Amino acid sequence: MSGYDLAVIGLGYVGMPLAKEATGAGLRVVGLDVDPRKVDALTSGSSYIDDLSDADLDSMLANGFTATLDQSVLAASDTVVICVPTPLDEDHRPDLSAVRGAVESAARYLQRGTLIVLESTTYPGTTDDFVRPVLEEVSGLTAGVDFHLAFSPERIDPGNPKYGLRNTPKVVGGYTEACRDRAAGFYARFIEQVVTVSGTREAEMAKLLENTYRHVNIALVNEMAIFCDELGVNLWESIEAAATKPFGFQKFLPGPGVGGHCIPVDPSYLSYSVRKLGYPFRFVELAQEINERMPAYVVARVQRLLNRDKKAVNGSRVLLMGVTYKPDIADERETPAVPVARVFRELGADLAFADPHVKQWVVDGVEVPREEDLAEAVDRADVTVLLQQHSAFDLDMVEKRAKLLLDTRGVLSEGERVERL
Repeated sequence: MSGYDLAVIGLGYVGMPLAKEATGAGLRVVGLDVDPRKVDALTSGSSYIDDLSDADLDSMLANGFTATLDQSVLAASDTVVICVPTPLDEDHRPDLSAVRGAVESAARYLQRGTLIVLESTTYPGTTDDFVRPVLEEVSGLTAGVDFHLAFSPERIDPGNPKYGLRNTPKVVGGYTEACRDRAAGFYARFIEQVVTVSGTREAEMAKLLENTYRHVNIALVNEMAIFCDELGVNLWESIEAAATKPFGFQKFLPGPGVGGHCIPVDPSYLSYSVRKLGYPFRFVELAQEINERMPAYVVARVQRLLNRDKKAVNGSRVLLMGVTYKPDIADERETPAVPVARVFRELGADLAFADPHVKQWVVDGVEVPREEDLAEAVDRADVTVLLQQHSAFDLDMVEKRAKLLLDTRGVLSEGERVERL
């Protein structure tokens, strides 16, 4: 019998919830990472993941979970799941360097009969055409014969109180039917519903389709927000009215831009795949253009507000409320607050931020001053910009006390001093 049922490579926002559910179901789980700070934190019972409390981690450790830097644990694991980051490089192309590193590590210790699963988001063909050759070349073993290989896209939604790993259906595609069945059986041990597809490419595409759908629809309402302002139409009211239709419509809301790993990044993986065929994926590239325009549009709206008050952005005190990419979490990945702050800074604004989840915020290497007392900060600001509606914010107080206020989330009442995006 091997030492572990599961080894998770990459102990971030995807890998740790996976390790938690598997450990809770009685599996023997080891976590592997290249960052000694993460391993030390986990070993000492200190969680750095929004959806994993210190109490959750204590329970995992009590049930046998261990975190390590030692790759040799992979040789003693029945299943290895790769959950490493897949960002974009400077040219907006997929950066698979972390995946390659993880796959090479898995290959060096690969044993016959092991199941290898990639969960990192990527373009169709990665598992079969990128991961498999590395595994086979380094190990000397053959996928589908000596070991099993599958792709199962992560569907983690940080901060979601209703849907977690266990009750979110898990899509699984295998290199062969036997690979698929082995992977489906593994996930069924701790996930309520497993959905199988015919191959790894279909599973890879499912993830990209989910997030491209959101990306395009967010871009649609963002563009509508821009022209509805000029038409004098309350788009927020129109969206709520449309959402009363019980079929054929799903509600999406405008905002200051898109954030997180998925929405700004995943559609670019799909666009990259299509471009290799020799033509652009026009929907995605247009959505990208519109959504990337929103931070500058937010600043332009603030300029208009200040102008009405006979003030310039240059020298005005601007308070940014909420700088994470989602409400009630500490995750700042790809947050639109960064380009918003960048434009304000270029225009000479006196910038500060308030966020109960972020203790220190650095933009382009320069720290933005943090306001501890929200009421005092709102009183001192020439204009307040609500970027993220954390539940800890007293929005009634902000609405009453702000000199000028731009609400990018549609949660405040419009008035003489308050504008919605």
